[in-house]
Amino acid sequence: MSPLPFLLTLSSVLFAIGLFAVLSRRNAILILVGIELMLNAGNLNFIAFWRFSPHPDPVAAPVFVLFSIAVAAAEAAVGLAIILLLFRHTRTSRINQLNSLRG
Repeated sequence: MSPLPFLLTLSSVLFAIGLFAVLSRRNAILILVGIELMLNAGNLNFIAFWRFSPHPDPVAAPVFVLFSIAVAAAEAAVGLAIILLLFRHTRTSRINQLNSLRG
């Protein structure tokens, strides 16, 4: 039996946890953590489909996932920078209290 269904189930669970964190949390940092979980679930899918394909190219999927991780790290850095600036301005990281950022 191939471990592909197990890996896809694990990836789906990780994605669902990340989506739940994004939709239910009001703290901006926890929302970023949820987005990172969803990106990691996608990376797990890429590697699983690459590994269990009929003729896996030894370089294709790891390079693609490496670029995906680099984009996720850049997204986290920019997101944390925005959150820090908002925290300096409003003294809170709660998303529902950030409606007073006009002019």
